[in-house]
Amino acid sequence: MEPVHPEFVPDADLDRDEMEALQCDIADAAVFEDDFEFDPERVCADRETGQRALVETDSSSDGGPVVVGVDQAFLDDDRAVSALVALQDGEVIERAHAVAPTEIPYIPGLLSFREGGAILAGFRELSVEPDLAFFDGSGRIHFREAGLATHVGVTLDLPSIGVAKNLLCGRPVASTDGLSEGERVGIEANEDVTAADGTVIGHAVQSRQYDSPNRYINPLIVSPGHRVGAETAGDLVLACSAGYKLPEPTRLADQYADDLKGEIAD
Repeated sequence: MEPVHPEFVPDADLDRDEMEALQCDIADAAVFEDDFEFDPERVCADRETGQRALVETDSSSDGGPVVVGVDQAFLDDDRAVSALVALQDGEVIERAHAVAPTEIPYIPGLLSFREGGAILAGFRELSVEPDLAFFDGSGRIHFREAGLATHVGVTLDLPSIGVAKNLLCGRPVASTDGLSEGERVGIEANEDVTAADGTVIGHAVQSRQYDSPNRYINPLIVSPGHRVGAETAGDLVLACSAGYKLPEPTRLADQYADDLKGEIAD
């Protein structure tokens, strides 16, 4: 899969002001509402728990949407491996990966310029055409509304969702402590975000919770990346949860990234 908007491909040679300006342009091009052709009811239709085996099956128009989970692992200070796992009707149909240099250090708000090159290289290795991508990172919940899921989603013009573990910016509309499984709390834009104050830019989503007053799991921070609305993004993350905190696409991509890190390092 090649970029539809090559002008948005992350360029680590830009200075910080230029990177931030590019993110503003990406946010202007992003669509933060539902704009897709697949049936959301068929996303991750098979919700059995456990590791899914890679099966030999043809991706076709008769099957459900192809959903890709994306995660990364760092081999050393200079290289990242991007891991992509494609699922259709709850089964893994393909895995792909790519190794690329990390040309800048981690800077809050500029993660896509560090990891985006490896991710786009990974998409080039996919033989299936994805309908939706889940990213381990933020989407619209970002200072300039252009987190990793938005940056890559807009560049590929691919419906995308950001699934983060921590809140980067924005303001929860209510407490996120002790949520029950399946509950969500809206995240509104505040003075740290370029969106109008009070705009719902995502949700804290409780995908899993312990049935105990003494143990709890923090919610995921879910936001639209591109061509998916905030409510739908939360719905799809819950639909793809299968007894784990992470939704299956990013959970399997995380496992694959760890496996690749060990294999390539050896």
